[in-house]
Amino acid sequence: MKKKIAAVLTAALATCMVFALAGCGNNSSSSSDESAESVELQIFAANSLTKAMDEVQALYTEENPQVTFADTQYLSSGDLNEKLAGGAYADILISASGSKMDDAVEKGLVSEDTRFDMFQNDLVIVAAEDSDIEEVTLQDVADGKYTVAIGDASVPAGNYANQALSTVGAFNDPDGKTGAESTGIAADGSNGYEGTALDGKVDLQDSVGNVCNQVSSGAVDVAFVYTSDVYRFDGVKIVCTVPADTHKTIKYPCALTADTENAEAASAFIEWATTNEDAIAIWQKWGFELMA
Repeated sequence: MKKKIAAVLTAALATCMVFALAGCGNNSSSSSDESAESVELQIFAANSLTKAMDEVQALYTEENPQVTFADTQYLSSGDLNEKLAGGAYADILISASGSKMDDAVEKGLVSEDTRFDMFQNDLVIVAAEDSDIEEVTLQDVADGKYTVAIGDASVPAGNYANQALSTVGAFNDPDGKTGAESTGIAADGSNGYEGTALDGKVDLQDSVGNVCNQVSSGAVDVAFVYTSDVYRFDGVKIVCTVPADTHKTIKYPCALTADTENAEAASAFIEWATTNEDAIAIWQKWGFELMA
């Protein structure tokens, strides 16, 4: 990963050098320290990164006062793509879904050669902190023993949950695939649970925050979220870590956007955020593990 980041930064620096050299032939005066110029970065990041990213950005600006951050957009990975496709500006995209980043690449929203996998995460089942439920299995949920909240098709955590449920006969993939082979997205007009023990027991929500609120409030018995979400939202506890071999590996890919006007500064931030010891400690505090 570090080699990838270094390559991104080198490319960005090379681009800046071209423009710098192009200006050497004129006699106009210029700043003696271009690196000190103020830069505002705009980041589009998956919802689950909210608290960790805010803290990392604050630390970076403290150490690099010339770099500030616009109002970072935290949305589901699908919604982030839609905003970019609709013309919204960003310098960096961090998705919670490899397939959503694939879509961003295919649509020309990001620079493919700057893409790398930044974080990994685990899928867990949670219950309300004061619930009598202490331990469950994926099969228990599939058997319809509990009401459950799951992210809808726009929420990667929900897609991973459905992949896992497909391995125990509780989610219907439109192509008949299961586990990591499934997209975890139901056929049009279907919620994917018809004819299973979960039919009528699933509450679909459009964000992980809403998923957690449903279970912490007691509206449902359990919910599928990421490990990092347990650090972000009060009132929930882990009652099961979903077996990793039942779903795709949960990765958070990162890339510079195709329209960034701040490639050098954006690359420098990413490099720092994935190598600085204090930044790494913040990610870990909020349940994120950097990819090796």
